[in-house]
Parts: sequence; C-alpha cells; structure tokens
Amino acid sequence: MIKAAYILLLFGIFYQVNLNFGDSLEDVKQLLPNDLFEIPSSIMVVMLVRNKAHVLPMFLTYFEQLDYPKERISLWIRSDHNFDNILEAWLQVVQSEYHSVNVEFDNTKHQHENESSPFDWPRTRFEHVIKLKEEALKYAQKIWADYIFYLDADVLLTSPATLRNLVNLKLPLVAPMLLSESLYSNFWCGMSSTYYYIRTDDYIKIYNVKEEGIFKVMMIHSAVLVDLNYRGAQYLTFDREQFRRQQKIDLHWSSTLGPLCRRPYEGPLDDIIVFAMSANCSKIPLFVTNELPFGYILQPLDSSDSLSQDLKQLINIKTNMIHDFEEIKEVDDYLKKYEPRVQKDKMSLDHIYLINLERRPERRKKMMKLFDILGLEVEYFPAIDGKKLDHNKMKEMNIQFMPGYEDPYHHRPMTMGEIGCFLSHFYIWQNIVEKKLDEVLILEDDIRFEPYFKENAEKIIKQARSLKEYDLIYFGRKRLKDESEPPVKGTDNLLHVGYSYWTLGYVLTLKGAKKLIDAQPLQNLLPVDEFLPIMFDRHPVKNWSSVYPKRDLIAYSSTPLLLYPSHYTGDVGYISDTEDSVLLNNEPSSNYTQFNQAQLKSDRELDFMQIKHESSQSHVKSSSKDEL
Repeated sequence: MIKAAYILLLFGIFYQVNLNFGDSLEDVKQLLPNDLFEIPSSIMVVMLVRNKAHVLPMFLTYFEQLDYPKERISLWIRSDHNFDNILEAWLQVVQSEYHSVNVEFDNTKHQHENESSPFDWPRTRFEHVIKLKEEALKYAQKIWADYIFYLDADVLLTSPATLRNLVNLKLPLVAPMLLSESLYSNFWCGMSSTYYYIRTDDYIKIYNVKEEGIFKVMMIHSAVLVDLNYRGAQYLTFDREQFRRQQKIDLHWSSTLGPLCRRPYEGPLDDIIVFAMSANCSKIPLFVTNELPFGYILQPLDSSDSLSQDLKQLINIKTNMIHDFEEIKEVDDYLKKYEPRVQKDKMSLDHIYLINLERRPERRKKMMKLFDILGLEVEYFPAIDGKKLDHNKMKEMNIQFMPGYEDPYHHRPMTMGEIGCFLSHFYIWQNIVEKKLDEVLILEDDIRFEPYFKENAEKIIKQARSLKEYDLIYFGRKRLKDESEPPVKGTDNLLHVGYSYWTLGYVLTLKGAKKLIDAQPLQNLLPVDEFLPIMFDRHPVKNWSSVYPKRDLIAYSSTPLLLYPSHYTGDVGYISDTEDSVLLNNEPSSNYTQFNQAQLKSDRELDFMQIKHESSQSHVKSSSKDEL
C-alpha cells in the first residue's frame, strides 16, 4: 500500500513538473487526449413555414446535409396555413437524430385577417410572426441553448459548412450572405430615415465578392445566428412596443448611436426591421460573411403575385446552382413525391437542338440537367470535332476558304475548331431544310440562361411572329460596334441587329436556313459568327461581304439578351474548343482590312457595350420579373 502511494506521488510530481515548465498554452494542450475534445455549442434552429410546398423538399434536403452534429441541434418549428404533409413526413424520418423537436402545426386556417394573397402582409400577419419569433427566443433561453438560428424556408444552404462556419466566428449576430436571381440578398448596408432599404456601393462589393470577409452591416435577416451567451442579446427583440420601452428605460445611451437611435422608434411593424434596430440601438453589431458560397434565397413577392411566380423563382435559383456548381443535391427519396413537376415542351417551336462535342460529356450532362429544370425538350446534335478534321477530309467536302481571311484579334487563319463549329451549324441548317422545320432554336453547350428564360423566350418568339417576316433572332451575342440598332417597330423586345459575335443561341426559320445554305458558305468559309453578320449585311469588312452578293437575311436580337457565356477568358473552367485548337497552315492575305472593333471572342469586356446599349432602350425594364 505504501509502495503504491509512493509511485502515485512520484507520478504526480512528474506530471506537475511537466505542467510548470511548459513553454506555451499549446504545449499544455498537447497533453490532452486526442480522442477527447470540446463539445460543439448547442443551437436551436427556428423554422417558420407557410405556403412553401414547392421549395420544402430542397430546403429540407440541404438543411439535412449541414455537417453540424445533429445531437447538438434542437428544432423549433411552427407551420400554419398549410395543407400538405411535407414537414410531418420529414420529421417522421429525422426527428430522432436531433437533440429535441418542438413543433406545432395549425392547418385550420386559409389566411390571416385582411390578407389578399399568400404574399400579402397585413398587420395581423406581422403580429403573428413577431409573436412566434419572440416565443422562440424565450424558449431558446429557457433550454440554455448557446445559439439560436432563425432560418426561413426561402433559404437553400448549399454549403454543408454553413453552421459550423458561423459558430466558429464567435460573433453576437451574424448571417451567411445568400445569392438570389438578381442583387437581392439577406442583408442591408444602408437604411433610410424611414427605416427602409438603401442600396450602397459597399453592398454591391460584398454581394459580388469584390471584397471577401466579414462585414458590419445595418440589417441581416432570413438566416441569422444569435449568440445567446452574449450579454447584449437580452436587448434583442422583434416586438415594436418592447423596443420602444427599452429605448425609454434601459437604453438611455442609444441617443449616441446615430440618427436612427436618437428618437423613439416610429418605424413600421416589421419583425426584421425592429430586430435590426434593437441591435443597432443596443451597441450590438450585425455582421454578414461572404467567405463561403453559403447558398441562395428566394426574393419576397408582391401581394399581387401567385405561388406559380415563386415556383418560377425556384427554377431560376436551380439554374444558377447548376451554372455555379454543375449539380443540385438530389432530394431525399421520401420527399421526391412532393417535388413540383415541370412539363417539357419546345416553346411552340418545331425543334430545339443542342450542339455538343462527343468528347465533352460533362457539358452535355450539365445542359441536360438545365433542360430538365427549365422544361425544355431538346435534341442532342453531335458537333463536328475539329480534332478529327484534316486537309484531306476538307478536300473531300470541297471546302474552300474565304480569300484573305484572318482572325481580327489574333491575325491568324481559321482553326480546325472553328471549321468544326461552322460545319455543326451548317448541318443543322441542312436538317431544317430537309425536315421542313419552320422555326428552330439552336443552342451551344457553353451558355448561361438568364432568369425567366423560357417565358421571355416565348414572348420574343410571339413578337417575332407578329412581324411580316423574320429569318433569325439572336438570344445571345456579343455586340461589337457602337452602331445604331433601332427597336423593331411594333415589338417591345426586338432590335435590328448590328455586327455581332457568338452563336450561343438563336432562332432560325426555314426560310432563313435556305438563305444560309443557298449562299454556299463552304466555298468561301470563315467562322460562323463572321458569316451571319455578312448575310444580314452588317459586317464592317466589305471585301469579305462582297464575296456574298445576296445579303438579305432578316435578323434581329432579343433585348435584353436571354443567354450569356457560361465562362469567359480567364475564368476558372474556361475552355474554348474553337480558339484553342490547331491552325490551318495557310498564310493570311495582305488584302485583309483591319477594323478597330475587333476583340477576342471569349473576352468579357464587350458585354458592357451590350448592357449599356440595352439600358438606353427606354421601353425595356430589364430589372422587372414580369417583363424582359
């Protein structure tokens, strides 16, 4: 017994010596067992759900993939005015994985008092939401949660690291920056004297990630993490009357915190505005972080909108997710039956073709996903691969090149990729003629669809059909010259097109296809986006144009454009199978005429000219979700 005690004493002295003479805190931490670590903070997630059946399957699937330990998450869910069972079905599967679940469903009511639509916000609805958010805050404090996370069902958290990242910041109030179909997000950098949103330069920089980091802002909402261990959290409230009482009694110092805090709050009965003001007037800074691509948010709609408009927004968000990440997380099997179905069609056209190289299956796969989301019925057309062409094959096809042609930017002859690209379009033109297809949309595989593409494309097609005749409509292009492109009389969204690059996507009629083929372009070959402007007689190099005496193609452009390149020169993932390919071995002619508008086709710069031009069209409201 004495021997054992002596050994323990020696061990204690040895252990004490190691602690006393440690050089740093890191040395001490190294003594801790690797298999034991600090327990993650506890979080109560608040979900208030109403009229979100169309987005709930994706919302819940992305929420489930968060890598924060579920046993440290409590759920506080309130749902009303719903007539589906999505949340119930989800909870039946996942409830046991979470620390606790506090849930109440009220499906007995169709609407709040004086509510005109699902997107109308009368006083009664604001009061109801404020009451629930206050209850959630008190409940989180009651269960000793470290954090409360208010999360709207309009939010899709695509980054699994979202919660872990926010908690690790150890800030009193923080939100992950979320993207939408336009510049809308879940934070404000500026607030007016009447407590409403002001867009600032800082907002644009943060949203576009011109600067990356953590930023102090005036307002955060829709996905907000609150540190309940922060002493100032006791002053936070969503209730307007509670905030006014605090201003009069507890927060006597608020008059020193800026003009909006120098007077009793007389602003709107709005939960997110009151919450932001209660923080700003309590010396509690609000932060937003754009350090990760956290996810997306649907925009709030007007009271005159319908649920179908919200579904269109979701389609826009899904297309952005495909463009940004090339995939969407597949909805869990038990939720698939609740997903909205999108019917496929050809937008009243006779056919839609996708041009894609067989050796680029990843692009084809991505485009097919986009077509599924947009509801487009599209035929894959294998592109002619320039890598498989040589002089003998071109001789067999009786291809001859435009005398004196050289690329305006690189001052080089055509590449094999450009030849393959032309032939791909040319064979589709032949298909149109052989099958007698009246109107066809031709798409390339490196495109980004603008929001509301399908309905806006259908609107463009309808306007074109109201004209006496047309041959071609650009849906995507690069405008190369600052020249006159007047609106087409009798239409709202068509321009008389000038010299342009790119064949990202265009509608071609049977008559237009015949004109292009009858010109026998394989006898004087040049890139397809040089040939088309020649055929509608807007090409600046007249010695090229003169080779084609009949230049009567009737061409227009949509405005705003409906398609843009998925990548530009210098972007991560940029690949050009036309520019970055083998050159033909022929010398450029000295007869070549330079023109100062020449630019690299995949350069982003000249998009500005197109945007500037379109913004000058007074009849176009490009920011509206209801118009092009």
